Amino acid sequence: MASLIQKQLFKALFSFFLLVLLFSDTVYSYRKTFDQKKPCKHFSFYFHDILYDGDNVANATSAAIVSPPGLGNFKFGKFVIFDDPITMDKNYLSEPVARAQGFYFYDMKMDFNAWFCYTLVFNSTEHKGTLNIMGADLMMEPTRDLSVVGGTGDFFMARGIATFVTDIFQGAKYFRVKMDIKLYECY
Repeated sequence: MASLIQKQLFKALFSFFLLVLLFSDTVYSYRKTFDQKKPCKHFSFYFHDILYDGDNVANATSAAIVSPPGLGNFKFGKFVIFDDPITMDKNYLSEPVARAQGFYFYDMKMDFNAWFCYTLVFNSTEHKGTLNIMGADLMMEPTRDLSVVGGTGDFFMARGIATFVTDIFQGAKYFRVKMDIKLYECY
């Protein structure tokens, strides 16, 4: 009789232990839901780009590495590397809050379209770290969303959306884009 009680007690404890083990693993694999109306961080910046044209070495913040001629009217194949200042306002000469370092290339033959891949490098008293942004910039659209795919420092593993709105465009020499960054995953 005592042996039967011990076996039943053992089965009950073993079953309880398995259930605890099963549910403890499931609790940690639970996925967060995101409220798209409530980002955990929100910033608005201005992205200034001055393309090197052979005469503006002191002011240029970007340079075309490849620019094949004869591929149409939409700069198809042009590849540009940049180190652009990011400011809080529209003034190019304002103190930069970050630098945008990366590249873009024109990837559509029938319209203006570029694909961006860059890192916002913050090194100020307010923020330290990086945000990595990439995606298609459909230039003829009034607003364009690019993905925030990660970050470091204050933005460790951040994810979200960077919305572009062209503020000014002066041919191939200069453009200013307003970036509205909303982070939905912050740690």
